Amino acid sequence: MARDLVDHNRPVFDFVHPRIYAAAVGLVVWFALSAWILFDHRFGKPGEASLSLTMVSVLLFMAVLLPWTLSLIWRRHRMPYEGEGKAKDIVFRDWRGGDVEVWGSKLRSTHAAIDVLLPLMAVAFGLTAIGIVFLICASFAS
Repeated sequence: MARDLVDHNRPVFDFVHPRIYAAAVGLVVWFALSAWILFDHRFGKPGEASLSLTMVSVLLFMAVLLPWTLSLIWRRHRMPYEGEGKAKDIVFRDWRGGDVEVWGSKLRSTHAAIDVLLPLMAVAFGLTAIGIVFLICASFAS
């Protein structure tokens, strides 16, 4: 285990960079597309699973739409003492080199990004892997 000196001049942010949110939305889209592409024709007749996949897609769409809508409302109705557009002005490289405040504690920004994106990556890539295995098994079965 390396013993690194504590860098006391690291910037501290109270938000996650917008690129992390964009990556999360991209992973949700990946999950929905892989479900539609890999699993729509798996259950007997083509289109038989369309209702289930449509409901999952609507759920994922709402899971992305609600936080985005709330962020737009929050941005529009800020308090006068809050800064204007500070999340947009920070370069990703600067944000990545700093820390993020999380419930009175500090967490490195890269660790915060991993904590946000890792569950989404596991689900999206796992579903893709399962779909590929199903396609390979189906090609050997017929």
